Amino acid sequence: ELFLGTDRFCERLPHFFVLCYMRKPRLKLSTTEAAYHCISRTVNGERLFDPTAREVLRHMLWQVADYCGIQVLTYALLSNHFHLLVRVPVKVPIPDTELLRRYSVLYPRPTRYQTARHEIIRQQLAENGPEAVEWRRRQSALMGDISPFMQILKERFTIWFNKAHNRYGTLWSERFKSVLVEPQSHALQTMAAYIDLNSVRAGLARDPKDYRFCGYAEAVAGKREARMGLQYLLGGRSWEATQSAYRELLFGTGAGDRDHGAIVAPQDLQRVIKAGGRLPLAAVLRCRVRFLSDGAVLGAKAYVATQLARYSRETGRRKNSEPKPLPAITDWGDLTVMRGLRRQQFD
Repeated sequence: ELFLGTDRFCERLPHFFVLCYMRKPRLKLSTTEAAYHCISRTVNGERLFDPTAREVLRHMLWQVADYCGIQVLTYALLSNHFHLLVRVPVKVPIPDTELLRRYSVLYPRPTRYQTARHEIIRQQLAENGPEAVEWRRRQSALMGDISPFMQILKERFTIWFNKAHNRYGTLWSERFKSVLVEPQSHALQTMAAYIDLNSVRAGLARDPKDYRFCGYAEAVAGKREARMGLQYLLGGRSWEATQSAYRELLFGTGAGDRDHGAIVAPQDLQRVIKAGGRLPLAAVLRCRVRFLSDGAVLGAKAYVATQLARYSRETGRRKNSEPKPLPAITDWGDLTVMRGLRRQQFD
């Protein structure tokens, strides 16, 4: 997306200048199940998304996730950015009937042209000609991968938003950030609670169940897919057991519906850190924890070390690095990250 167009142009630039604009490879897994915390912000951080826009984005999120075969575990949509926690299963061959179903998900009310196009696709698949092979390849390439999922979601929402607000041009400030999260782990549960508590940090609600545009609130309201996401996080329990366990994670052990937890001001948190004190995990998650958005990989030491070694083999970078423990401000369990932070760890 940078304009450093051709290899010939790059060769004419000073070497350090080219390096400054080279993107770091995104950490993705293609042969095993993966989970990602994805974040995207509006251009200049402008607060563009009113409740109507967030409702449209919420609808598109579930729609595109269904198309791409990705499970939404939880999410939070705010006025100038969004957080997603998603599970990406291992890629497997997809039957034609499922490809057609997913394709129709993106066009639930097709135009006359799209209806005719769908019939042509069905005919080609029945004949299994070269056009069918190419169509299967194109569709499959967009599924089971976090990058096409985010690209489709953001592009479709941008088209709607620009048309609805009579604007044009970019809506998003940069490519999305992502953190690879160890699946089926304490790391995944911690990340989910951090995401659902976004509305609390922003002062929009005292309890995330009262903020319409987050996964937990949608699960409490009864949406099946939202409940399935949280149930996956907590080991496939019943919804009643899942909700009880998740509220303990959000508010601390033994917290009831009336106990909304304390919000710690960033300056107070820094004083606790300097004094070597500790706080409950639920209190720390009410602060902005940059490790959870900028740590690159979050998980147990062995998991992060494995991803670090793979990253080093593929890129030749960080050969001597080790997993970084999180600051001892709370009981993180065995959580570590790949990328350490020297400044602004919390705010």
